[in-house]
Amino acid sequence: MTRLGYQIPNFTYPAPAGDNIFANVVAQAQAAEAAGFDRVFVMDHFYQLPGIGTPDEPMFECYTLLSALAQNTETVRLSSLVTGNTYRHPTLLAKTITALDHVSNGRATLAIGSGWFELEHDSLGYEFGTFTDRFEKLEEALQIIIPMLRGEKVSLDGKHYKVADAMNFPAPISQIPIMIGGSGEKKTLRMVAQYADESNLTCSIEEIPRKLDALAAHCERLGRDRSEIEVTRLTMAMVAPTMEEAEADLAEVAEVKGWNSDVMEMVKGILIYGDPDTVGEQLKASMDAGLDGMTINLPGNGHKTERIGLLGEVAKAAMA
Repeated sequence: MTRLGYQIPNFTYPAPAGDNIFANVVAQAQAAEAAGFDRVFVMDHFYQLPGIGTPDEPMFECYTLLSALAQNTETVRLSSLVTGNTYRHPTLLAKTITALDHVSNGRATLAIGSGWFELEHDSLGYEFGTFTDRFEKLEEALQIIIPMLRGEKVSLDGKHYKVADAMNFPAPISQIPIMIGGSGEKKTLRMVAQYADESNLTCSIEEIPRKLDALAAHCERLGRDRSEIEVTRLTMAMVAPTMEEAEADLAEVAEVKGWNSDVMEMVKGILIYGDPDTVGEQLKASMDAGLDGMTINLPGNGHKTERIGLLGEVAKAAMA
């Protein structure tokens, strides 16, 4: 289960770039492991996301990347945050996660969501469909993937997927945790209660108690013990030893990405940024709202791996 996760959302920093991109990702993963993070995540996207960069910025396919990171780390669990269900057939995803579990010696996690980035789908030829379509697909996919990961044959004659006696050999080494990402109170959190071991929220700190109440209500209705589910939240941060250094890090990334003053203000509104005391206070507030753990990324200065070490210290203090 995730207590403290580190996500790598950005492969284009002020430096390095070009042929050094993969080495930079490895350095971040190793720094996170050394700093005491228990899980490393990468995004399952093919284009960079709005607000972080432009669609043509470098983006690796996540499961190939995670398998490579497995050879360069020893203890951290490895996962996407989160897998877009629309990008792979559920049977292929079950086999992919199983392979990751083997090459990592039992460190795989399946984190999954319904998919949302319409530009990516339209550009690359993945069916996007309606909001309802994507949630129906996600539930059917879970009904296929989870039994396959548990060593069971599965058949489903669904609206979106049809499989007959689907098998998965070899079985995973570990009992792979299932995480569902998102904050929808009616559909997403109901699926968390029904299928998942973990929930990763994407919401404001103020919304956390309401999301937890919604999850608890679904658990009660379904006869699930709420304490069996660990709830975390993704936080975007930029921490540095001083506020001045944090501001300098932000200005450096803004110059490279060509952010104007309006974009800078938007970014400042999204990021928790500043010195350890400032960042730590806000991380503690999210834990005090009822979370079991947190996942944090450094979209602007993660290439400075000493910042990852500092983030680990700050986050662990916030959770103490």
